Amino acid sequence: MPEHTSPQNPRTRLYAPREPFMTETMEMTDGHRLYIEQSGNPKGIPVVVLHGGPGGGCSASMRRYFDPDKFRAILFDQRGCGRSTPFASVENNTTWDLVADIERIRERLKIDKWVVFGGSWGATLSLLYGQAHPSRVRAMVLRGVFTLTQAELDWFYGGGAGAFWPEAWALFKGIIPRAEQGDMIAAYHKRLFGRDEKAADQAARIWTGWENTLATLVSDGRIQGAGARHAQAFARIENHYFTHKGWLDHEHQIEANMHKLHNIKGYIVQGRYDMVCPPHTAHKIHNAWPKSELRMINLAGHAMSETGVAAELVGIMDRIGSEGA
Repeated sequence: MPEHTSPQNPRTRLYAPREPFMTETMEMTDGHRLYIEQSGNPKGIPVVVLHGGPGGGCSASMRRYFDPDKFRAILFDQRGCGRSTPFASVENNTTWDLVADIERIRERLKIDKWVVFGGSWGATLSLLYGQAHPSRVRAMVLRGVFTLTQAELDWFYGGGAGAFWPEAWALFKGIIPRAEQGDMIAAYHKRLFGRDEKAADQAARIWTGWENTLATLVSDGRIQGAGARHAQAFARIENHYFTHKGWLDHEHQIEANMHKLHNIKGYIVQGRYDMVCPPHTAHKIHNAWPKSELRMINLAGHAMSETGVAAELVGIMDRIGSEGA
């Protein structure tokens, strides 16, 4: 199980994103329709990209990690976010709905096996999909690993990360009365799903801004603004998932089922100073996964756009492309 510590690489060779050769909306269950796009080489190695959040949506920049001559990149907006509809809906929107959606997309596109590529919540979803359908995974590339344990939620919403970013933490908890600050997820849920539209909008912007602010290594500590539409979906859906602990059977479900991935090659890229998903989780998953490699990136935080993280992801995908994994 190789483990590497990589220096910051100032030369990140991201690929110029080609326009998709196919876009469509695919009807799922319970009234949900998902936006799906394919780019690159229609006959290339298929790779499905699982975005973060939950509720983040995909973007054109996510195509830039894949050599368009070698890969057939499949991106989609998960339920309720991006260009999928109904927008910002949490009805019939659970982890297991998403796992089923991924498999429906694979079947629709007539793909036997694909590379699964995901970061943050996308890494969570990748692991759960892989454990549910290991025979359909060629390889897995993860960034900023998150496994939905209470300890991880407490770190980010209970003051752990806030000890390093007190300015942003003060703003995040500042809209919540002191009596409710013992459970910030519940306090924000009350406002995000309440009848007061102004309070819901404020809560959505600050919830989203708190995560945006801590995503990169370099930040001024001030809550970064987010557009109202994006914030509405991101905050509502993410809070909905965390309120329900991802509908896992128990909080250590992912780690307990790592044996299901023992025959799959895995690559884990982790920022050393990731404040959103601290490195100990990636290290723990790596140790439970015999065929995984862990690349710990010095001078990097959480975002996939961090220079060293992006360089490592591109390098891994180039290696997969050259080996035809």
